Amino acid sequence: MIYVELKTVILKKQLEWGRTITITEIADASGISRMTLHRMLKDQSYNASTDHLNKLCAYLQCDLYSLVRWVPDIVVPQEHVA
Repeated sequence: MIYVELKTVILKKQLEWGRTITITEIADASGISRMTLHRMLKDQSYNASTDHLNKLCAYLQCDLYSLVRWVPDIVVPQEHVA
């Protein structure tokens, strides 16, 4: 599963830039709706579009690997019933 680490990146950028970064600021600068940004913050497994990821990377000046994290899905073997 791919997880969007938006909250983590925002916190790191706030420290780096020395100021608060609001959802409204990101929405205005990126063109991504505030509702979509809230969904990404609330649900890390949100199915973000590549366009949104590109806009976030551009605004937050980060690479994709900083913004997303991949965790392998757990596959549970099923028993065969005869």
